[in-house]
Amino acid sequence: MIRGMFLIAASSAMLLAAGPAMADPIEGNWKTEAGSTAQIVPCGGSFCITLKTGQHAGKKIGTFQAAGGGKYTGKITDPNNDKTYSGKGSITGDSLKMGGCVLGGLICRNQTWSRL
Repeated sequence: MIRGMFLIAASSAMLLAAGPAMADPIEGNWKTEAGSTAQIVPCGGSFCITLKTGQHAGKKIGTFQAAGGGKYTGKITDPNNDKTYSGKGSITGDSLKMGGCVLGGLICRNQTWSRL
């Protein structure tokens, strides 16, 4: 019985220690094509995107949900005109390809961000 309790305690400690290492790949700071820093953090079951530097520092510009396989969907806002679009993102290595579309995907604009 003592051995079983020890195994449970050891397993629990390993899970707690692994917690910070299990962050989603999209989390962190990213350099936008405009040269600003965007921070992506968990928020209410989604990931919130906020500009941290540049002309629009402090502005929330999007909310994404994980779609699996390094892909994300949600909403993205152009900070220059405050228009919100259907958004998507995908991660490959240290690159995040972001896109926003209107008219059911007929007109899209893409950017590639780099992890800082």
